[in-house]
Formats: sequence, C-alpha cells, structure tokens
Amino acid sequence: MAKIIVTDKMASNGIDYLRSKGFQVDTPFGISHDELLEVIDQYDGIIVRSATKVRKDILDRGVNLKVVGRAGNGVDNIDVEECTRRGITVVNTPEGNTMAAAEMSVALIYALFRNIPQAYHAAKNKDFRRSKFVGEELDGKTAGIIGLGKIGSVVAQKLMGAGMKVIGYDPYITDERAKQIGVTRVETLDELLEVSDVISIHIPKTPESKNLIGKRELELCKKGVRIINVARGGMIDEKALYDAIVSGHVAGAALDVLEVEPNFTKAPEEQDFHNPLLDLDQVIITPHLGASTKEATVNCSLGVAKNVEAVLNGEFVAAVNMPPVSGDLDELKPYIDLGEKLGAIYYQTETERVHKIEVVYSGDLVDKPTKMITLAIVKGFLSVVSESEVNYVNAQLKLNELGVELVESKSSQLEKYTNLITVKYHRKNNTVSVSGTVFAKDAIRIVDFYGYKLDFEPTKYVLALQNKDVPGIIGKVGTLLGENNINIAAMQWGRKERGIKAVSFVSVDSEVPDEVLNKLRKIDGILKASKMKF
Repeated sequence: MAKIIVTDKMASNGIDYLRSKGFQVDTPFGISHDELLEVIDQYDGIIVRSATKVRKDILDRGVNLKVVGRAGNGVDNIDVEECTRRGITVVNTPEGNTMAAAEMSVALIYALFRNIPQAYHAAKNKDFRRSKFVGEELDGKTAGIIGLGKIGSVVAQKLMGAGMKVIGYDPYITDERAKQIGVTRVETLDELLEVSDVISIHIPKTPESKNLIGKRELELCKKGVRIINVARGGMIDEKALYDAIVSGHVAGAALDVLEVEPNFTKAPEEQDFHNPLLDLDQVIITPHLGASTKEATVNCSLGVAKNVEAVLNGEFVAAVNMPPVSGDLDELKPYIDLGEKLGAIYYQTETERVHKIEVVYSGDLVDKPTKMITLAIVKGFLSVVSESEVNYVNAQLKLNELGVELVESKSSQLEKYTNLITVKYHRKNNTVSVSGTVFAKDAIRIVDFYGYKLDFEPTKYVLALQNKDVPGIIGKVGTLLGENNINIAAMQWGRKERGIKAVSFVSVDSEVPDEVLNKLRKIDGILKASKMKF
C-alpha cells in the first residue's frame, strides 16, 4: 500500500478520495522542515500547497518518492529540475484556482482605484471624512496584463466588461489567441508599461521573471499608475516600488504576494514579520488569498489527489516536468497506450543492443501532437530492462544516458489503416520493426511483428512464438499450456511465405512460468518462444 504525506492544510475531499482508493494518507499539517526530513523516506508521495518547500535535501531523504503534488498552480516551492533528474513526477492543479485568482485580481483593482480598504479602516475608527477617499473609475482606462494564460485571460475579459481597454504582453501567445480573447497584444513589456493605467501580473515565477518590474520599468510607467500582483512574490522590486510610491510616480499597489512572506498561521502577537510597504497607505496587502475560495480549495484538493493517484498507479498524467501536452488528452490516450506497448515488445523478445529508435507516424497521426506518444514508446522500451523506475518524466534522460538515438518522422502515405505507428529498432547489422494501430477510438491492435502481419490485441499476458510453418504446432502448444492449467484467451498467427516460418501471438489468462516456457521451446518445430507482459 502506497503512503502519502500531506504537509499543508487542504480540503478534506482530496484526502478522503485517496483513502477511499486504498492509500495510506498521513496529514501532519504544518510539520516543520526538520521533522519532514526525518520521515519523508517512508512515503511514496507528498502533497503540499505553498508553505512546504520540497528542495534537494527533502528529495535526498525521500528515497521512495515517486510524486510531488502541489494543490494549486505555482510550483516555485518545489525543485522541479531535481525531481526530473530523479524521475519524480511533479503534478499540480493549474485550473483549480483560475477563477479564484482572476476574481481576486479584479477585486484588488477595484479596491485600489476606489480606496475601499482605507475607507473601511477609517470608518471602523469613526473617521467618515469621505473627501479623503475620492477614487477613480475604471471605465475608459487602460489595463496592461502581463501574461495571457488562463488567469490573465479571465482577468482581461472581466476588465473589458468594466469598460477598460485591455492590452497584453505575452511573448508566447499568438496573435490569433490574443484576438480571440479580445486583447490588443504588444510586442514588448516597455510598450505595455508606457501606456497602462493599471498593470496586473499573471506569469509564473522563473529566474527570468525575478524583479521583472524594477526601478527602470517603474520609471517608464505613466505617472499615477497602479500595480497589482496576485501571481508570485519577487517579480516586483519591492524597494523600487516603495520609492516610486513615496515619490508619487506610482499611485498605489495591491499585493497578494510578497518576495518574503510571513508565517500565515502565527497569531498577531506572535508575528515578527514586517515589510516597509505595510507602512504606506497607498498599498493594499493581503495574506496570499488568491486561491482562497471554497470552490478553489475543493477543486485543487480533489484535482491533485487524482493526479497523485494516477502517478502512483503508473498511469499517464500531464505533469509539470513533462513536455506540454497539446490537443485533446483523452483522444491521445489510446495512442499513448499503444506506443508504450510497442516499446515494451523489443527487449521482451530480443536481446541484441539497439543504437537507434526510429518512430514513424502515418495517416491521421500526421496532424496530431505525437511528442507524448514517442515518450511513451521510450518508457515502454526502457521499463523492461531498467533497474530503476522509468516514467514519462525521466524516460528521455535515461535513453540519452544509454546513448540511444531517437528519431521521429511522419508520413501521410497509408493504404490499409487510418493511423499507424511503426517503431524501427536499428541494431548493428540490421533493423527490425513493430507496428500498431487504433481502431474505433480506443481499440489497440498490433498489426506487424518483425515483418509478420497480424491483427492482435495486446492483453496483459502474451506468448510470442516463432515456429516452422508445419501442421500440428498450435495443437502441441495448446496441449502443453492446458496441461499446466494455463488458459488461452486468444490466438493470432501469421507468416511471410508458406512452409518456411510463422509467428504466433497467444493471449493467456495468467503469467507463464519459466519452466513452462522452457518446455515450449523444446517442442519440435518451435524456433523461438518469448513471454511478454503489458
């Protein structure tokens, strides 16, 4: 039974879900870093939010870790690169808090323009002099959105609903996508800074985005600009922002995140945190509430639980440290499954070393994103022989370590099938290949096995036989399996030329013991016998 530790408080629905699936889930919310170091070796998975830091020292001790889950969007508290090197999958819930973060951003924009927190605080202290809190309207003003991903796009649409002109800077978004959102796309950050009345940040925290807005950038901004950050701390130079507000060049800022954040569980009398921006009336600071809605908490909790479950069950899941999956994932899954099986065939039936794997996609697959299918082929190929776990995260790294070249190509020429995946294994003196196709959306078939034509469904336990093309072989095989209480579920055979050689794929209901396999090899006429497990 796999064990999972949840170190940051999250909604109970995700924890209950994992327990219902048979996982042991421990929930020492708020566990210290030192305490976590002492116990992490006991766990197969860890789920965190933003408080727990999963760095190299945790990963060094977490010798059994297979997955790190983040109940939320950002993963800057996780050493993703080190996880990738170790083959540990990192999953998050990028869509679970989209609406919560977007609404928080828009709420802070309204609050900043209308001085709502300042007026509320004054009223609570019996100061009702409303002339002190004259604000500005959003209608007709320009909002600059940095990052037009899921959250940034929602913010843009909501601000357009408020009558604002919205411009966006995102070097990765296409003009077509910007047009679809309704945003005017600018080519450089400087262009956005120079014309925006309010600037809202919606990009991930990376080394490149650290201090994205500093002294120079603030000086480029219009006088009276307002700055919003509900993404990640550290993307604004806080000293430069403080100085720009004090000078009057920046009218104010609303920050849900800071470069260094306080302990969010300490009582006020215990709190030793201070930031100079807290001293400025023009600054609204909230305690990292971007994802803090009931709906987002529930969505993120169940979402990360299901992703962690999938990883621990060896299933495909779109992870942070995997190539991005474009297209419809449900549509791709049968091809990914087929690819893994095609990769797993080679070292279960052959022993000669491979120096290059060539993957050829034909028919309808020419127009589909095939990167993940190729990765699945590599995973299947290596899983048979690797001493350590191979998954979608580390498969390419492990193949590179072996020095095996990987080539992918596409061909629209195809006669018999609507789609076909052919995997060619290049060896020192020759090349062998296997091919498969997907029928009716999810029916997987092996249709070519080292040059022999078949139409075979790869079930869990399969015998691959090569024999002389003479009468009686299949009967002998069936008799031997029956004598050993091994039931045959299906059988397919094929040949190139009559009377020379044939191959048979035999599906059986249970794994064939080695001693039975050796007896099969001794049957007169059997040239080769291998067992495969998918």
